[in-house]
Amino acid sequence: MMRKQWLDKKIDLVSCRKMKILLNGLKLNTVCREARCPNISECFNKGVATFMILGDICTRSCKFCAVKTGHPLPPDNNEPLRIKQAVDRLGLKYVVITSPSRDDLSDGGAEMFLKTVYRIKELSFVKKIEALIPDFSGDVELIKMVSVSDADIIAHNVETVPSLYSRIRPQSSYQGSLNVLEILKKSGRDIFVKSGIMLGLGETDAEVIAVLKDLTAVGCNFLSIGQYLAPSLSSYGVKEYIPPEKFDYFKAAALSLGFSYVMSAPYVRSSYLADSYLEGMEGARP
Repeated sequence: MMRKQWLDKKIDLVSCRKMKILLNGLKLNTVCREARCPNISECFNKGVATFMILGDICTRSCKFCAVKTGHPLPPDNNEPLRIKQAVDRLGLKYVVITSPSRDDLSDGGAEMFLKTVYRIKELSFVKKIEALIPDFSGDVELIKMVSVSDADIIAHNVETVPSLYSRIRPQSSYQGSLNVLEILKKSGRDIFVKSGIMLGLGETDAEVIAVLKDLTAVGCNFLSIGQYLAPSLSSYGVKEYIPPEKFDYFKAAALSLGFSYVMSAPYVRSSYLADSYLEGMEGARP
């Protein structure tokens, strides 16, 4: 299947050099690099990155993701401090942290999210922190633990429609991801909840609308919708390249259902231009 003309973004490795030197020097991982994000040079050139804590190896093997699968190393207790140092050097006012799934850890990595958010909060110029979390195998107490981390936005992506889960997310469940979002929303703390979905995996329009309704039903505030692009030849294949006007259609549908802010376009990713969601926080209630 040939890519369409609207999918023409180029990766400029030269503009990434300065950010790579900083990240390598502090021994930090980013989802930008590990997930082979097509927006990497745009973001790195702006001095923006999404930090990936708890290593670069995932214990799951989702068919759409480029993050390595295997046996991760133990958590590095100095990592939160190094992320704080990176945020300080970059002067980031909006910080996003995420992690691979760490089913090998008794707490799934929840405590490291808390420690990292705490460290970043020590920087007075940081306005907002977003935590993009795994499902913690559905453990309610671990999800609640992260909900009290002082992160301003907590995100968990449903990624796709229920009918495709067995093919591309065999170690996760659609209902389980909805449960994560609902637990976060009912945690008793005023936080904004965010999720994301990819298009082009073989879903129907009706299935996407059903997902949007499910997300609003559990109180999700923010949404990202982007085109799935296979990160490697061995990944799940792209079934369709969705035209920009269809992304506009789903954005309008999502806003009409009650989302406070929606980013929907072919190159949108969960953390892409994440500070744009500040607009959705103005005057809105969590």
